[in-house]
Amino acid sequence: MHETEELAITRLFNDYLPGFGNTLTALVGLPHADRPWANFVTMQLLVAAIIVVLFAVLRPKLSPDRPGKLQHTFELAYNFFHEQTEEQVGHHGQHYLAFFGTLFFFILFSNLIGVIPGFEAPTMASASVPAGLALAVFLYYNIVGIQANGIGKYLAHFAGPMPLLAPLMIPIELVSHMARPLSLTIRLWANMFAGEQVTMVFLRLTLVLVPAVFMGLHVFVSFLQAYIFMLLSMMYVAGATAHEH
Repeated sequence: MHETEELAITRLFNDYLPGFGNTLTALVGLPHADRPWANFVTMQLLVAAIIVVLFAVLRPKLSPDRPGKLQHTFELAYNFFHEQTEEQVGHHGQHYLAFFGTLFFFILFSNLIGVIPGFEAPTMASASVPAGLALAVFLYYNIVGIQANGIGKYLAHFAGPMPLLAPLMIPIELVSHMARPLSLTIRLWANMFAGEQVTMVFLRLTLVLVPAVFMGLHVFVSFLQAYIFMLLSMMYVAGATAHEH
């Protein structure tokens, strides 16, 4: 779907909540608009609402004796996140598990919602969505790094292990860290955009069977990109919170 075409949910927001939309856009310095809501914004709100409702429905049904299928599914996901966090960050990584899990599910649902007719994936629709997620990761791992080591020891990481190499290491480390949000943004947005374009091309050119294959590939890529984004976030947190011995 073309990015300028207004989705039905966006039309509802623009018809009934334009004032609220302009209030929000004014906070970030954007000018007043008759229809301030963009597709990628409303789709993010929808994804967030789906996640909240899903876990609100799941929580009262949690049972240690008779777990349901949904509970089994999320227990498997939790165990997987737990193992990955232990492997990448270490035992202290459990403090950050909620962030990793939230990041994974938000990206995954944002990727997959584009498969539903009438919706589009916000991670594909605008590069600002992956950029916002990447910025959140950048701020998060620097903040927890300072909390774990203190600002002095954390900044000392940028100087490297040998004081003589500090003039060389500091610029290299700064460039490396500043490039991480850009790398995360491009990786997620480009892969989702490319997958969406390939799927749409085959939907137009072929019948049912071949598009189904590419739709399955799109779902696989959605899971893979959510996992890679989470894994890289774990690695950044691991590096920021590591204690020098």
